[in-house]
Amino acid sequence: MDFVVFIDNRAILDIQEAINFYDNQQPGLGKRFESVLNEHIIILMKTPLFRKRYDNVRCFPLKKFPYMIHFTVNEKEKIVIIRAVFHTSKNPNTWKRN
Repeated sequence: MDFVVFIDNRAILDIQEAINFYDNQQPGLGKRFESVLNEHIIILMKTPLFRKRYDNVRCFPLKKFPYMIHFTVNEKEKIVIIRAVFHTSKNPNTWKRN
């Protein structure tokens, strides 16, 4: 059975910020970022049990873009919650966790 993926509102803001940034760099690049992100989310639906990086947060780096998906997993409920989508140069401690 696949996991259900939820995207936290703060992560949605991260994603939109990245899309806007890339579109400002080159038209259509934001769409490519979104497409790569969606491919990675599909992978998380099937196999989300990556090694924990800090606290209970796991990270999954995007290919071709310097971003990581920061997420938690509830194995019992089969739920993945994407908490942030951060540029790899940013400190993950800069976002507030619940």
